[in-house]
Amino acid sequence: MALNQIVTPLDSATLDSKEQYEFYHNMIDFAFKQLIVAVQRQAICNKQEVLLFKQYCDLLLYSIDAMRIKYKYDEEDNMKVDLTDSGFPNYLEFRYLFNDLELRGEYLDKLTPIDDLKAEFLHTLMHKKQAVKQSKLFQAASIVYYSSVKKQFIFNRFVQGKIIKNEGDAQANYVTSWSFYDVSHNRPFICFMYFNYDGNDANDYKTEIYEVLKTVADRDMSLDMMSHTIDRKLPKVLPKLIKRIDLGPIHNVFAKDENQITHAILQGIGKKEIALEAYAISLKIDEVQSENEFKEGGFFSKQTLQKWGDVYKKRYVFAPHRIIQLLHNKTPEVLHKLEKAPIEVAEFKIDIKK
Repeated sequence: MALNQIVTPLDSATLDSKEQYEFYHNMIDFAFKQLIVAVQRQAICNKQEVLLFKQYCDLLLYSIDAMRIKYKYDEEDNMKVDLTDSGFPNYLEFRYLFNDLELRGEYLDKLTPIDDLKAEFLHTLMHKKQAVKQSKLFQAASIVYYSSVKKQFIFNRFVQGKIIKNEGDAQANYVTSWSFYDVSHNRPFICFMYFNYDGNDANDYKTEIYEVLKTVADRDMSLDMMSHTIDRKLPKVLPKLIKRIDLGPIHNVFAKDENQITHAILQGIGKKEIALEAYAISLKIDEVQSENEFKEGGFFSKQTLQKWGDVYKKRYVFAPHRIIQLLHNKTPEVLHKLEKAPIEVAEFKIDIKK
């Protein structure tokens, strides 16, 4: 099935060809790069957060590109995309990458040597005047995949950032970040914790900090619960601000959910009011800040804890100009709840006739 035959009956989509997956990968890559630039320009995150935000997004894009290479000529399997309130690859695809790369040496030993494959390609093209078989192209793609993709750059279910000095608000001396891929939503989240440390150097306590974050802050949950749990489990850490960014969903032709923005875009595509390449990205930021401290416990085991304020929720939408116009017409009640008016990003264009 060609790209211009993608089925889009309002709230469903069918992906059943390599061309469609190529289209999908190009769209996600383009949309995410637009998002990174827009987050920086709109000062949605501070300078320090933007650098970390970009690093996590780069890991995500690297992983998705690795999937593109992996499945490019594979006729027996297709990459699984989560179509409901996500738009990202299913979490299992990231696990498959890890599993593959754990055994890269064994796979490379079984593949045809590069020089032999090159010679075979030249013989087929120059002497036989024939196209190279898909199975041979898949072998070539597999060599590229197993020899060039690095396991350390794959987006894991939990990715821990370093503890660094806070360059911003003097309320907190340190900041650490982490990211996780929530299995229930199939979406990536990026978190920041600004904190003080009851000691000389917070890096002396990093093993304990990393372990607690990986244990209790590795999934989507109430930010109240997350902040209180981190606070209680790390007696030497005095958290002052915790911020969580929810990336997505990505609203596009490959979606299948009841989200109002998704529904408006699919309806517009179905009526040919907007192009097949139309997209929008939702981004949600929840943050909670410490208002003051209190002590709890007995005389010999008192712990300083935080009195947390209300969770502050901010919602953003990023979309090309034509899509913003459509959303103003179709979903004004959704746009009124945003932190600011929808933020314009560039259109994604691709030749769907080829």
